[in-house]
Amino acid sequence: MGFFDKILKGLKKTRDAIAGVFAGRRVDDATLDELEEALILADLGVGLTGEVMDELRAKLRAERIEDGDAALEALKGILREKLADSGKPLELNTSPSVILVIGVNGVGKTTTIGKLAGHYVAQGKRVLLAAADTFRAAAADQLEIWAGRAGAQIVRQSEGADPAAVVYDALHAGVSRGADVILVDTAGRLHNKSNLMNELAKIDRVISRELPDADREVLLVIDATTGQNALIQAQEFRKTANVTGVVLTKLDGTAKGGIVIALARGCGIPVRFVGVGEKMDDLLPFDADSFVDALFDRKGSEEEA
Repeated sequence: MGFFDKILKGLKKTRDAIAGVFAGRRVDDATLDELEEALILADLGVGLTGEVMDELRAKLRAERIEDGDAALEALKGILREKLADSGKPLELNTSPSVILVIGVNGVGKTTTIGKLAGHYVAQGKRVLLAAADTFRAAAADQLEIWAGRAGAQIVRQSEGADPAAVVYDALHAGVSRGADVILVDTAGRLHNKSNLMNELAKIDRVISRELPDADREVLLVIDATTGQNALIQAQEFRKTANVTGVVLTKLDGTAKGGIVIALARGCGIPVRFVGVGEKMDDLLPFDADSFVDALFDRKGSEEEA
């Protein structure tokens, strides 16, 4: 099952709200007002919705578009432009490369790391996990289970150990074992807890010192169901970490899909993966074109009705 088919169900709430706005209608002020309200309710955000609507109205005037289907295609083109930087693969050209995974508690971070491990193992890469979330009880045990499922190795220490020391050991183990990718789990960091943010900065310094030439990605895991609060999390984490991408979890029917575009455009952080379920292969590399198509798929809405 491809990205479009898997994401289709996850976008049900958003699609039901906006897929039929243009259906069988000519474009007028009432139609556009209805669309604007639907986009705001879909978690696109007031500011970004205003930007999209201004661009759409300008395009409709310039091209004298009055047909609903043509207007829908114009809207889809605008949204694809907002997602232009999303969906690009991570830059992991060195062996090892490092992926630091961050995020607040409860977003599915450890599960995401396990699925990322499975994704790269399936590509033939040798993957090592660093269990640097030493504050949460049984976090390393949970990660070890995922390592077994994915076919990855793991480096861990006792609960309460220095996270930066775990990362140090993992980096050296990764080099000696010929790992291609080192995935680093971190504590669920609340963005208003300075001590945890300081720990993240310490881990970053260890990676820079021990593997200065390694490709590095920093993925922020966000629960898609948190709506506009996701933007606040992303903005706060960017102050401390050089976030290079977002992984949106729980995009499985309860979330509103507009948050994907809001994050990519509003925070300038590309969306790299989305989670649509609990299975190993339910973490999908983001595909902007398929996402926008699924967002407005009328057939999908009719079949689910």
